[in-house]
Amino acid sequence: MPSSEPWPTDIAYDPAAKSVRICFDNDRIYDLPAEYLRVESPSAEVQGHSPAERQIVPGRKHVGILNLETVGNYAVRIIFDDLHDTGIYSWRYLYELGRDYAERWKAYLDGLAAKGLTRDP
Repeated sequence: MPSSEPWPTDIAYDPAAKSVRICFDNDRIYDLPAEYLRVESPSAEVQGHSPAERQIVPGRKHVGILNLETVGNYAVRIIFDDLHDTGIYSWRYLYELGRDYAERWKAYLDGLAAKGLTRDP
């Protein structure tokens, strides 16, 4: 039975652009900046164990990615050059990050501003 979930057909990191390009079988292609992936990490360190525990991660403007490691057939683990490596990004979550990029990025920038924080290291 075919899945109704978009499925990745390709994922690659461009170190010059510091961006991950992920292509899905529904013809959607998302270029996701490493900084965005880092600050939206699905790890407990960032997300907490409830929405109230969610952390705003400042100072990651120049973060890069050291490696992408597939996890089974459902996700990828991203190892960042700031040594954060505990987030497991499901294909569904990566799709949502691409689809919702504009609103999530704005919320992140608004959250930084509200706390007097900056993207700069």
